[in-house]
Amino acid sequence: MSDKEIICPLPGIFYRSTSPDQPRYKEAGDTITPGDVIALVEVMKSFHEIKAETAGVIDDFLIDNESPVNAGQPIVRLK
Repeated sequence: MSDKEIICPLPGIFYRSTSPDQPRYKEAGDTITPGDVIALVEVMKSFHEIKAETAGVIDDFLIDNESPVNAGQPIVRLK
């Protein structure tokens, strides 16, 4: 079985929740379906939802919360 990855479509700062006091969108082990919001990327004070394009189970997040991310960078590994 090959793992799938969710790729960040734009550069910015990666966030796993809407604010530090809010629950994270998804955790490792969660099942996702197409359209599920898994994270946010902040670009110039504007927040963009990162949505799953495929179904699967989150194996791991490949980038830490509040870290810089590049366009085309894998951010989530699915199993």
